[in-house]
Amino acid sequence: MTQNSQETVIGRITSVFGVKGWLKVFSYTDPKEGILNYPDWTLDLDGRCIPVKLEEGRRQGQAIVVRLKGIDDRELARTYCGAEVRVSRAELPELPEGEFYWFQLEGLEVVTVEDECLGKVHHLIETGSNDVLVVQATTGSIDQRERLIPYLPDQVVQKVDLAAKRMVVDWDPEF
Repeated sequence: MTQNSQETVIGRITSVFGVKGWLKVFSYTDPKEGILNYPDWTLDLDGRCIPVKLEEGRRQGQAIVVRLKGIDDRELARTYCGAEVRVSRAELPELPEGEFYWFQLEGLEVVTVEDECLGKVHHLIETGSNDVLVVQATTGSIDQRERLIPYLPDQVVQKVDLAAKRMVVDWDPEF
């Protein structure tokens, strides 16, 4: 299935919770409870897109547990385990100047301050201390290496130009 460019992934259903159809969700939002702010979800399960409504949810230890409309049985709930949770990008709040959603950074060309192409942002990794850009080589890059570059605005990341689909980094290509 090709990803709907009008939607973005905000979590993943990991397991069932209890016997009444509740599900455990791993939330990609910050804070984790932010996933509960979106009532209309699309579940991407093995290439099938299933629209669902969030009935209720809460934090349960380190996890988020939810009840989806029409799912009130543990066995039925189990069939949704592994599904990605998507929402319309139009529902996402606008970010302050200089802040970006990960999906906005994915696919940007990455060049050094000396204008050397390192490749494109393939995805990001959350490490705890800071996010890391996974930059994969392209046909126009200086070599064919994959690079892990810390996403540190004003230190490493000098400029993000979404319109030009380009990011300028202060990064030694030898790293």
